[in-house]
Amino acid sequence: MSTLPATRTFADVNVGDELTAFDLPITRTLIVSTAIATRDYQVVHHDPSIAAERGSKDIIMNILTSNAFVGRFVTDWTGPNSFIRSVKVRLGAPNYPGDTMVITGSVTAKDDANKVVTVAVKGSNSMGDHMNATVEVVLP
Repeated sequence: MSTLPATRTFADVNVGDELTAFDLPITRTLIVSTAIATRDYQVVHHDPSIAAERGSKDIIMNILTSNAFVGRFVTDWTGPNSFIRSVKVRLGAPNYPGDTMVITGSVTAKDDANKVVTVAVKGSNSMGDHMNATVEVVLP
């Protein structure tokens, strides 16, 4: 039987805290299945020949998947009793099959009045930064 991660409380967190990095292998199956799961049927997410015709070296991960991994990364750190209040994602280099995205993060601010922690999240691959995100999360 698995257990849920421990709940991180607002008092446990300090500006400058680093989240444990997460390595995400970018596979063709991951890209296609998450595009389908998010109902993004754009051909650049599942057809390599059309993606190449449109100037890409292969199929690419969609923004909804990148956004979901940002949320997962933060909530894996906070535990089940947190609430994501805001996510802002800016995309950069594409995620192609065969690469690995390394997701890192750090606490950049705390709002004592609302028990909100701001986390800067970065996802990088062999081409550079795939995404930069800012997440505001409410902690108990």
